[in-house]
Amino acid sequence: MNAIFFVIVLVSFTAAGWQQIFGVSAEGAASPMERLSEAMIKSAAGSVELALGLIGVMALFLGLMKVAEEGGMLKILARLIRPVMIRLFPDVPPEHPAMGAMILNMSANAMGLGNAATPFGIRAMQELDKLNLHPGTATNAMALFLAINTSSVTLLPTGVIALRAAAGSGNPAGILPTTLFATICSTTAAIIAAKIYQRFSPQPVFLAESVAADRRGPSPPPSEDPPGSESIEPYPLWLSLLAMIALIAFIPVTIFYGREISPWVIPALMIGFLTFGAVRRVRIYEVFVEGAKDGFQVAIKIIPYLVAILVAVGMFRASGALDALVGWLGKYTALVGLPAEALPMALLRPLSGSGAYGVLASIIEDPLIGPDSYTGYLVSTLQGSTETTFYVLAVYFGAVQIKRIRHALAAALTADLVAVCAAVVICSFLYG
Repeated sequence: MNAIFFVIVLVSFTAAGWQQIFGVSAEGAASPMERLSEAMIKSAAGSVELALGLIGVMALFLGLMKVAEEGGMLKILARLIRPVMIRLFPDVPPEHPAMGAMILNMSANAMGLGNAATPFGIRAMQELDKLNLHPGTATNAMALFLAINTSSVTLLPTGVIALRAAAGSGNPAGILPTTLFATICSTTAAIIAAKIYQRFSPQPVFLAESVAADRRGPSPPPSEDPPGSESIEPYPLWLSLLAMIALIAFIPVTIFYGREISPWVIPALMIGFLTFGAVRRVRIYEVFVEGAKDGFQVAIKIIPYLVAILVAVGMFRASGALDALVGWLGKYTALVGLPAEALPMALLRPLSGSGAYGVLASIIEDPLIGPDSYTGYLVSTLQGSTETTFYVLAVYFGAVQIKRIRHALAAALTADLVAVCAAVVICSFLYG
């Protein structure tokens, strides 16, 4: 991140400086360096506002997370999906709370619930950090989880569907199959890339396997369990397979009834978690409040990381460097199905969620393009199938003070690239 942060700022400054010296500004218009300065100040202020705006959402979902944890939901989920998770995350104990938190995060992302996914993901990172022997350095599990998080399979991109409907689309949910295809491809690529890239980066030793063993002292005989250990057996394989079949069966439901289901999801999530806690005799109010307190602490921790990345992105856009890059690449990408109008979306999406959302709105509301054109479907699919990678890494790693991210960014950007390619392929096939 050190090199990337510096390069973005340097390119932005150079581009604005070149225009300031050799360009001609319209009379009365702000100069390039003035625009750059204004963008820096606005981005810094906006990053703090964004972090403060997350406090309420984080408090809500971290409170629900605490209720689920106290009731044992995370262990139930971990046992249910253990056959898959233990192969993806061999360094994380199967019954560890990190497993359940990661599953909830992936589930929320699959339903297009970005606000709910973020607190779950932060909680997962906090639990993974407890297994980390080298604070400040990302583990293999962290890097893989972040790569999956930025590319996770999406069943219901609710926000994009709503925007398409508002733009007058005759088929606002038409991006469900394209988004599903693109995210399946990108998630597969994220897993493969993370597993390959970790071989070229030193792996930190896990607390659970080394320090914890030292603290327990000599290992007991094989026939005995270590004192105080808690052995949690997985559910039968048939039950795990049944759960996976039910999830797969839910896919066509989201395709045909996505708009009807989406308003129910968040309220159902809250009543479901609280009901589960009540049935398990959890003191849901006290536990909810206890978990919600973490939202304030997390929001404060991530502010410096947000300021750094959002200021750099704001400079990149205001300097004209992004427009120059689009102008240079557009004539080549158009030859492979990525028109110049859609290229800013592909380039901006990993950098700025709000910026990409604005680009999407401007494209599908353009009378010459519209939401139901090939370009309209493509940019909608890109919005629903790719993630604000730099923002996610800044927030999640910032929450646990990770400074050395190892191969996490490379794996996430590989997944983003595959998502763009897959979106072009499926949109060309269905709507080209």
